[in-house]
This record gives sequence, structure tokens and C-alpha cells, in this order.
Amino acid sequence: MTEHRDVVVIGAGQAGLATSYYLTEAGCDHVVLERDRVGERWCSERWDSFTLVTPNVMSRLPGFPSDGDDSDGYLTRDEVVEYLEAYVDRFDPPLRTGVEVLAVRQHDAGHTVETADTTYGTTNVVVATGPFQRPRIPEFGADFPSSVRQLHTSEYRNPDKLDPGGVLVVGSGQSGTQIAVELHESRRDVSLSVGKAAKAPRRYRGKDIVWWMVALGGLDAVVDGLDSPADRFGPNPYVSGKDGGQEIDLLDLAADGMTLLGRGEGVEDGRLVVAGDLEENLRNASRFYAGILGQIDDLIETEEIDALDPRFVSRDPEAISVESVRELDLKAANVRTVIWATGFQFDFNWVEPTTFDEYGYPGHDRGVTDSPGLCFLRLPWLPTAGSSLLFGVGGDAKYVTDHILSRLEQATPSI
Repeated sequence: MTEHRDVVVIGAGQAGLATSYYLTEAGCDHVVLERDRVGERWCSERWDSFTLVTPNVMSRLPGFPSDGDDSDGYLTRDEVVEYLEAYVDRFDPPLRTGVEVLAVRQHDAGHTVETADTTYGTTNVVVATGPFQRPRIPEFGADFPSSVRQLHTSEYRNPDKLDPGGVLVVGSGQSGTQIAVELHESRRDVSLSVGKAAKAPRRYRGKDIVWWMVALGGLDAVVDGLDSPADRFGPNPYVSGKDGGQEIDLLDLAADGMTLLGRGEGVEDGRLVVAGDLEENLRNASRFYAGILGQIDDLIETEEIDALDPRFVSRDPEAISVESVRELDLKAANVRTVIWATGFQFDFNWVEPTTFDEYGYPGHDRGVTDSPGLCFLRLPWLPTAGSSLLFGVGGDAKYVTDHILSRLEQATPSI
């Protein structure tokens, strides 16, 4: 069966729903296709205790803020899903769930969007499936002993679901550190392989760090200001929204029994080979932390912002000194589980034609590609640091929608 729509939106997460909101507001004919249910990745690919790290006051989609009575709290996984479902109930988008898109193809008249049952003909396609497509697992994962169970963060649920024994968490971004803390608090023996993620305060001088980042313009930083294209995919500073919001200090965790390791480089004869970069990684994380506090202090003074006096002094990065072992005997450490907190890879091979860079990232200008009528949303740095966040996607959706409406208007013959 073939069906024509002016616009086909692929994905019913926050980006797809925000796009539909603006298209509906403009009276534009469109359909939203979702392979599973609304917010499926939130439902099935987040651990049980997951929370956002942005406060509720920042959790908003176009026309529907969600902060409620607790603007300073943090939405849990289930609350995010409930919010997306409530958004659908409120605005009733033209949504079709359980529809997997197999391919997007360009032709002279526009695009075809192929599913198992229906082929959609359209002049405009918005790919809003997000960045979390295929787990990224280092090649040396294949070298772990078969007795060690391996999970990606998208498969982890809670400590009780793991086999008895120690746990190695590889990666110290937000997911890795939060999961490591949860396992440590459940009295597991935890080893954390620490990468280059920075440390952030949860609150400072009476305000949440996200409030300060907005005030500093950090979430409006544009992609053109990055030193390297690879920086688009660097880990976010680690902090937690669990239990009302928590700061994560790896050195305090180490003092309480967690084993900190450098970056994992491989597995040989049942031993994890570790780079000698632990101390420098911890120092860099602390340098970032101290730098943020300094920027906030300067902003308070310059803008005469009413804020509390500082109540603590950050750790001196240059005074950090830790032992950095170069290998971990997995059997001796009783490691029975590895959790890969190593992020995701893009998988857009089903979208044709699109130019991708060496990271699998589609070429675009704020979501608009060189293929007429083909757009992407909810990618890292599209074009700002806040683009992939719940509160940041609305502006990008509006931009892409305006572009599409302009194309449709130009294609409509005047009477």
C-alpha cells in the first residue's frame, strides 16, 4: 500500500513529538512513525533508578512544561515516559506506533519511506530517532573470559539482576559513574575504569549547576566553537539527579572501597590491561570542576547576582595523587560482570542518500541536509550543547519545521 503525506516524521521521542507539535500548529499534513511505543528507549534502555540530571524546570517540550510542584527535582525514567505519554494525550499527534521504517530513499519527486506494510511518498522527511542506536563496545570485549557476563548500560537494570560477585564498569561519564555508585551502595565490589569525563558540582551558591550553565551560556555554545569534530561525542560531566540530586566524587568513593582504574586498553590472559592515565584523568576532572566554580564566582560579581556565599572550597587538582595499577586480574578481583558505559554508535545506513562523516554523523546545517527535504533532529551539537537535551530540542524542531513549511509554501502554485 502507498500513502502520500507532506511530511513523514520518524521517531516518537521528544524530538519527533516536538516536530509534530509545530507541524500541527501550522496545519501541515504529516504522520509520525514509531517502531515501538512512545518514548520506547526511555522505557527499555534505561536502568530502573535512572533520573535526568537536568532539574524539572528545564524539562519542557513546546507548549507543555513539566516542572509541576517540584521545579528543583529530577524526573525519573518512568516520569519521563509519563510526560511523553501525557504530551501525546494533550496534543493528539497523527501517530502510528509499531511501525518500523526499513528505508528512506530519495527520488526525483521527493522521498519514499518504506515500512513492512506501507510505503509513504513525501517531499519531506524528519529523522528524529536520536543518537542512541547501536551500543559501542571496544573490540577487546571479545577477549574477556566466557565466565564474565558483559552488559551495555542500555541493558543494565539494577544490582539484583546481576550475577553475584564483583563488577567492572568501563567508562566514567554520567551513566558509568551513576551505575558504579548504585552498585557500590548495594555493597558490590566495584572497579571503575576512569576516562576523560569531567566532574561537575550538583549545586553551588544556592543554585543548580544547570541554572548556572544556562546563565554562563554553556548550553548555547555552538558546534563551530569546538576544537575538534570528535568533541561532539565527548562524555558529559558526571553528576546525578538521584535522591534529589547528588554530587559524585570518585576520590571519596575510592576512599570508601571502590577501585579506580585508568582507561582499559585490552584483555590478556584474564587480566584487564590498564593505561597509566588515572591520576591525570582525575586531575583534569577536578580542574574542570574548579574552573566552573571560578566562572560562576566571576559571573556573580560581574552581574551582581543575588547568590549564597560559597560554603566549600574545591579540591586542589594538582594535589591529587593516586596509585595507578596497570592491570586488573579479573579472577582475583572476582569480576563476574562487565558493564560497558562506552556510549553508542550511529546507525543511519537505512537513510539514503546522506553524507556521513567518519563518526557516522550525517552532514547537515542545523538539521537540514543537502538532500532536499531530508532533515535530522536530536543529534549531539545540532547545533548547540543543549540540542540533544529534553529542554533543548524544541528550538531545533521549530527551525526544521519552519524550513519544511517554507519548502511546502514554495512548492504550492499560487492562484
